[in-house]
Amino acid sequence: MEKLKAGGKEKNTNRKFWISIWKYKGLYLMALPGVIWFILFKYVPLFSSVIAFMDYDIYKGIGGSRFVGLKHFIHMFQFPEFGQIFRNTIIMGAYDVLIVFPVPILLAVLMNEVRGARYKKTVQTAVYVPHFLSWVIVGGIFTTLLSPNTGIVNNIRQMFGLDPIYYMASEKHIRGIMVIASIWKEMGWSSIVYLAAMAGIDPALYEAAEIDGANRFNRILHITLPMILPIIMTMLLLKIGNFLDIGFERTNSFMNSMNQSRIDVFDTFVYRYGLQNLQYSYATAVGMFKSIVGIILLFLANAVSRKTTEQSII
Repeated sequence: MEKLKAGGKEKNTNRKFWISIWKYKGLYLMALPGVIWFILFKYVPLFSSVIAFMDYDIYKGIGGSRFVGLKHFIHMFQFPEFGQIFRNTIIMGAYDVLIVFPVPILLAVLMNEVRGARYKKTVQTAVYVPHFLSWVIVGGIFTTLLSPNTGIVNNIRQMFGLDPIYYMASEKHIRGIMVIASIWKEMGWSSIVYLAAMAGIDPALYEAAEIDGANRFNRILHITLPMILPIIMTMLLLKIGNFLDIGFERTNSFMNSMNQSRIDVFDTFVYRYGLQNLQYSYATAVGMFKSIVGIILLFLANAVSRKTTEQSII
């Protein structure tokens, strides 16, 4: 009898599942391209990560390549430039979390306080547009603006009697330039999720606070930010999970032989050794190391978040 009841419940659950899919078939169809994309480009390639433990030969394939264990991981840590690349990646990741990440939150708060609908839409459009530019174009824009001969920044410096600076070749300035470029390109697009969260806040809370004498700053501090804290923590945890993912296109658009020592990161390192030097196993080992570190950081940050704010994604 118990087996019959269990079987009946299972059939009932399956029936409800397929009824739900049919009922919301439009939403599932909309999500299908994204699901297929993730499966093909995120999950299927995971099976090829085994080449990190082989001397992979592109002609012999995975089945015909020789297994070498941790050889490439040991070689990675013994590589003379590994320390510098790891340090550059950590520094750029820290800049992204500490400087780039908070800016969209601030922008969303400021735009949420704007009451003029036309002005608000104009500002939103202006700050969203850079997201749709490729990093190659953004790099070209900043190269033009910071040119020592024709760039507007150096022209202003010369107006005040200062010597021009070749910013794009300066080890001192290149990290700051990349941070500014990242803020300009992504702050508008990243602020969308926070604006959406703010739109769900009950207006009665603001009205009650205003009646109690709270000024605009106090309403932001005690209503807006606490209400969107779960979204902020979720986005922060996802950002920390991608802490070492600086991005090849972003870095390569600003990197040259004169500033490489300051912004050469794992993504550009993997490109050089994996694609240019055809060392697929070594590049895969480096990429796997980066992923493992990201997972560890994500779990640590999630544990800290759960204890301090009771917010977590795992």
